[in-house]
Amino acid sequence: ADRLISAVERATEEGLPLLDPPATLREIRQAERILGTPLPGDLAESLQCHNGVSSWATVLPEQSPLSVSGIVEHWQTCMDVAMENDGLTPRPWEDEPWWHPLWIPWAESADGAAQVIDQRPGPDAGRLGWAGHSGGGDFSDAWPDLAGLLHAVAQPLHQGGDVRGLRPYLTMQGGMWWDEDDCKEL
Repeated sequence: ADRLISAVERATEEGLPLLDPPATLREIRQAERILGTPLPGDLAESLQCHNGVSSWATVLPEQSPLSVSGIVEHWQTCMDVAMENDGLTPRPWEDEPWWHPLWIPWAESADGAAQVIDQRPGPDAGRLGWAGHSGGGDFSDAWPDLAGLLHAVAQPLHQGGDVRGLRPYLTMQGGMWWDEDDCKEL
């Protein structure tokens, strides 16, 4: 864990693209106006620590955090596609629509699927889920909120362990990757 933290710190000092500088409150408020809803508190707080990453990086398991502008851009693209293709309505064989205006995309997977925060009112408000390229949103095995995921990620980075079976590894190039136990390919 110490080697991994040192590598992340060294990469940051050397100017390698990892975490971007903090977002301003002005940027966050402008995004909220466009989205039509306040950002969840834990997301706004995270963005004020770092405004995403400058290039796709696996600082989190299976995803890379978006910047404020990336959040707005992804949301607008999904809204446009959903409006053109009746993607706001769940299909009879799916529980969730392809997209919902109150889903806030905060991270992306390598294939461009969005990890979203569900802002719809109700007992599941704030939960994390996936909105992929096909099919409805997926909230199975969802984290209850972003803070819960970030705390779970911090644990193995500082003390060792895993996040739902994925452990942090250093690649031969000094990058970070999350994979199952005993990953040898990296």
